[in-house]
Amino acid sequence: MTAGLQAAAAQSLAQDPTVRQGFYAIGLADEIRKNCPSITPRLVRAYTFLKSLESYALQSGYTQDDIEALKDNDAARSQLEAEIVADLVARGATPGNPAGYCQVGREEMARGTAAGKLLKGN
Repeated sequence: MTAGLQAAAAQSLAQDPTVRQGFYAIGLADEIRKNCPSITPRLVRAYTFLKSLESYALQSGYTQDDIEALKDNDAARSQLEAEIVADLVARGATPGNPAGYCQVGREEMARGTAAGKLLKGN
């Protein structure tokens, strides 16, 4: 596969709604667990979820090279991180305010969202 086709496939994978929502959930859960001392990650569940996204991508016709290219796509990662930070700020989770992150984490867990399923309260 040429570099141009690889880039197109990686961009398509980065824009796939299932993959994008999955990475959003993982990123949101990660930010919450890093900033809220009373919430911890469910590491086995997170690993299983990540592997399910990989399986989904492969079953959807993407290749292992496409998946690797997405992992190395700094622009897509930065864009997703910015969206997560904006969402957290809008919900009251700001740097230096652990209570805000904890509140968002408790909301995610209570709603049973994909991010909430990757977290547990202590």
